[in-house]
Amino acid sequence: MIVKNVKAYYVSGSGPDVKAVDNVSLSILEGEIFGIVGESGCGKSTLASVMSLTAGRTLKVKDGEIILNGQSLPLTDRSRVPKEWHGTMVALLPQRAMNSLNPTARVRDLVIDVMHAHHPEIRPADAVERARERLEQLGLPVRVLESYPHQLSGGMRQRVIAVISTLLNPHVLIADEPTSALDVSSQRQLIVLLQQLLEHQFISRIVYITHDLPMLSNFADRIAVMYAGKIAEIGPTVEIVGRPKHPYTQALIGSTLDLDPRLRGSQVKGIPGAPPDLRYPPGGCRFHPRCPHVMNICSIEEPPAIGTEERFAACWWVKDQVDKLSVEGAAS
Repeated sequence: MIVKNVKAYYVSGSGPDVKAVDNVSLSILEGEIFGIVGESGCGKSTLASVMSLTAGRTLKVKDGEIILNGQSLPLTDRSRVPKEWHGTMVALLPQRAMNSLNPTARVRDLVIDVMHAHHPEIRPADAVERARERLEQLGLPVRVLESYPHQLSGGMRQRVIAVISTLLNPHVLIADEPTSALDVSSQRQLIVLLQQLLEHQFISRIVYITHDLPMLSNFADRIAVMYAGKIAEIGPTVEIVGRPKHPYTQALIGSTLDLDPRLRGSQVKGIPGAPPDLRYPPGGCRFHPRCPHVMNICSIEEPPAIGTEERFAACWWVKDQVDKLSVEGAAS
């Protein structure tokens, strides 16, 4: 899956637009769990809604394209999104999805509704049988199909929604903070279920969005660090956690209590200042007002991506460090 040059702004009737996602590009490889992490308000959930084709009316997608399974989809005209993209190409597991179950209907009724929306010709019995087989394959009790939501725990409801969301075997599952309302045990069970969905090839890749970097570091293959509507850094999880390059990534890890102290050091520090108002984002690098390594150019020009498509940091200070190493290498 390739996401190219996405710009998505919240339109204000009385002032500047909120530049929630501003020229973001990503490449998610087949078979991987790709994490997106950042502070609240950095644009993670907005990007999730754009990628899952579920953006609300107040969010205007100014530019962007998704390339998936050899097909290209421009994102600026929602009315022309092919029906098969929903649920088949991409699917969304949203925040607090467990609360979306109808309290007066059994789980089997939701299964029938979902399958019928995409395949009107399918018989209710066949839809339920498909869900039954999927639950058995994933080691979940099939009795949940006959249950009402109040008869299930929060963790089980969330796992049921994850199964229903992927009944059409989407190429990409966008999981937007799906464990935020769960206890630690339920979080672990949901993550194991998502990994099983990949292992059974019911889905091809997962984009997992969260603010919880310690949790994400336990199972993501690669991580993108997002700040103020832009991607600050991308890389394999072990490098993002163990050898972060961008000053924001370093500060984010340094402010975390739960990461292995061997990786983050012994002292925990908060990040000074606050994220910018995305109606009036700062010029140049958006992190420069809070950055300990700020240089003159940081407030003037937007930084380039230093590295490769799969491992880079968008930072003038990183570029300066790379340039210095190159000069030292040439001198020696």
